Amino acid sequence: MTWRTTGTKILATTPIFSLRQDLRERVSESGRRHDFYFLDAVDWVNVVPVTDSGEIVFIELYRHGIDAVSLEIPGGMIDPEDPDAAAAAAREMREETGYEAERLVPLGVVHPNPAIQGNRCHTFLAENARRMGDLRPDETEDIRVVLYPRLEVPRLLREGKITHALVVAGLYWYLASDG
Repeated sequence: MTWRTTGTKILATTPIFSLRQDLRERVSESGRRHDFYFLDAVDWVNVVPVTDSGEIVFIELYRHGIDAVSLEIPGGMIDPEDPDAAAAAAREMREETGYEAERLVPLGVVHPNPAIQGNRCHTFLAENARRMGDLRPDETEDIRVVLYPRLEVPRLLREGKITHALVVAGLYWYLASDG
């Protein structure tokens, strides 16, 4: 059931990911080989910021992949200067919402697409989140901050208002934690 990599090459490199081709051989069947393609990316973070009044801080932003506005929780890539996933989560929340939290609690980790990616997405609960400043989005991000009561989240999910798979996973971790 395992495969051995017998060759690898990078086909393309971008600021977001690289495309890699591996030639792999099935260990149990010598000679059975196949090319596999992978998107190599750094780990990502999601943050579920919850205010002291129990509202969840969401963002709305335009997503080029779907050519539409998406309702999401703050999140993004773990940058090389981030000491760890929690620091990246705090940074992303500050940049995308202007909010800071008293405490970040790890909720869970998922593999975004293990068929073609090896990275992980870490989800954190941001307790007692408070607006502490202005948004500092990337130059390509137009973000609007919106708050919803925690009890609204299942409805937003059921009605398809939240469709970003990693956001759905992050909200699952939050709801499963009895948040």
